Amino acid sequence: MYMYDGYHFGGMHFIWWFIWMVFIFWIFATPWDIPGQRKKRITPLEALKINFALGKITKEEYQEKKKSLENLSGL
Repeated sequence: MYMYDGYHFGGMHFIWWFIWMVFIFWIFATPWDIPGQRKKRITPLEALKINFALGKITKEEYQEKKKSLENLSGL
C-alpha cells in the first residue's frame, strides 16, 4: 500500500492544489466579462442609437439628446 511520504497533500501534489485554487478563483472572482456569461455594458449614446433605431424616439429627439450627451462628455 502507498504511504504518505511528505510530497502529497490529500492524494495530490502541491502544484495541483495550487492550479485548482487558481482555477476556482478565476471562475468566481474574475472582473473580466466572460463571453456568453455577462452582458456588455452599453454607453448612453449607444442606448440612444438603439432607441432611435427601434423608433422609440423621433429624429429631433435623437439629435437633441445626442447633442446634450456630447456636451456632457466634453466636460
